[in-house]
Amino acid sequence: MLSVKDLAVRFQTRRGPVDALRGVDLDVASGEILGIVGESGSGKSVTAYSIMRLLEAGGQVVDGKVRYAGVDLAGASDREMADIRGREISMIFQNPRSALNPIRKVGDQIGDVLRRHARATRYTARKEAIKALEAVRIRDAEARVDAYPFELSGGMCQRVVIALALACDPKLLIMDEPTTGLDITTQKAVMDLVVDLIRDRGMSAILITHDLGLASVYCDRIMVMKDGEVVERGTPAGLFAAPRHAYTRRLIDATPRIGATIRELLPVEARTSAPVRETDGTVLLEVRNLVKTFAGKSGPVHAVRDVSFSVRRGQTLGLVGESGCGKSTTSSMIVRLLDPTSGEIIFNDEDLTLTPSRDFARDHRRAKIQMVFQDATDSLNPRHSSRQSIAEPLDRLGEGATRMRVEELADLVGLPRALLDRFPHQLSGGQKARVGIARAIALDPDLLILDEPTAALDVSIQAVVLNLLIDLQARLGISYLFVSHDLNVVRLLCDDVIVMQGGRIVEQGSAEQVMRAPATEYTRSLIAAAPQPPAIRNQQ
Repeated sequence: MLSVKDLAVRFQTRRGPVDALRGVDLDVASGEILGIVGESGSGKSVTAYSIMRLLEAGGQVVDGKVRYAGVDLAGASDREMADIRGREISMIFQNPRSALNPIRKVGDQIGDVLRRHARATRYTARKEAIKALEAVRIRDAEARVDAYPFELSGGMCQRVVIALALACDPKLLIMDEPTTGLDITTQKAVMDLVVDLIRDRGMSAILITHDLGLASVYCDRIMVMKDGEVVERGTPAGLFAAPRHAYTRRLIDATPRIGATIRELLPVEARTSAPVRETDGTVLLEVRNLVKTFAGKSGPVHAVRDVSFSVRRGQTLGLVGESGCGKSTTSSMIVRLLDPTSGEIIFNDEDLTLTPSRDFARDHRRAKIQMVFQDATDSLNPRHSSRQSIAEPLDRLGEGATRMRVEELADLVGLPRALLDRFPHQLSGGQKARVGIARAIALDPDLLILDEPTAALDVSIQAVVLNLLIDLQARLGISYLFVSHDLNVVRLLCDDVIVMQGGRIVEQGSAEQVMRAPATEYTRSLIAAAPQPPAIRNQQ
């Protein structure tokens, strides 16, 4: 169905030309799902955009052929490509909220695609849009068709984007990181749905991802890319059983999995003995009967219901569950960004709820509870250099930032001093994560709340950041509250785990106990939803 031969793409930049793709070959057969895996900058997305002729300004195909069903896409006119996009080849983009127009109803956006390709008229567009939403199993599609993107959850927005992509029954679907940012059960539901639709409609697909576990579950063949080149290809079972290229082996080793230790995620040459943590077992934080209720359009929304737990000094507690389970609301109350409706937050033997959140920013205890936010890019001021970002808490709440102290913090998190004067857009994802961690530990906190700190990172960078966190914990004696939906990561990092559903705690215990012998059906469903490499699935 699709054949790409010797594809080469070059971008013109201020520093000269950059060869983003060099001699890429790929074939997709009818009814096949091909996985393209690799880290950021490997050329995965550029390959997809080249096929779709959607390269940004400065990008140019300098060599190679792209043929779809016998048609030369490289030589097709703009009008011909506009007809092919959506009708023959469609794409699911990485961020569903960015892919949708925020000020138009989702039904109108689906209607635009249908009318563009003569699949509906102005009078039938709404009816056909409802059918498209029903096809991706959105409940109460008649009501959702008039919703705006901001009124829908991340998983629901992703389903709308899938409905858009499939509205005109394309023959080839390209999925660019379609589950980034989704919780683990929503990820499974979305991928199961897409694969079912692909099989039912006899389509072909390309899945672009940095998650090897995900690719191994859903793809017929996998192609590994590095620095704009294909370094290996094969079936999931063959690739995981006997990878031939060192880069593939490194990616597989960095993938969190059952039976691996956190040090085993690193390349062999970078592995050292795990640090020894010192803890006296005393309680640092105790949450008692915490409740948070929000006012909703149709009545109160109970986000957190009677939650109680404790965090010991020098240890890590995992807080897991699906999106909307209340874990982020709970962590926001503990870090004093939100006031609880009722309950107590006892930290160092003091009830923090007695101080309103609006006054806590100036409280002397602010320095002792810090947070590493989910998206390192969004949490850093784009106009501040790394040095300014790390210095800010020292200037606001400490004794003032000195050049030496900022450089000590950079050294502590493994951020090269040469990068301290760079701005966020000049840093990689892993480097931005290090800046966020350095900023959070600048004031020597006792408790660090980690809100999905590695969710958007490549597996090898995630491995480095996770190992950095355990090294810092052993060195500084910090306690962690680790908020995540990735149970494979929680299994590696956490001593104890709390599972939340619908604002309540449904299970808690040691990480080993909860992961190996879950007591509730909900926890079992979370564990089952985590994608695992073939060898691990066979063991289970």
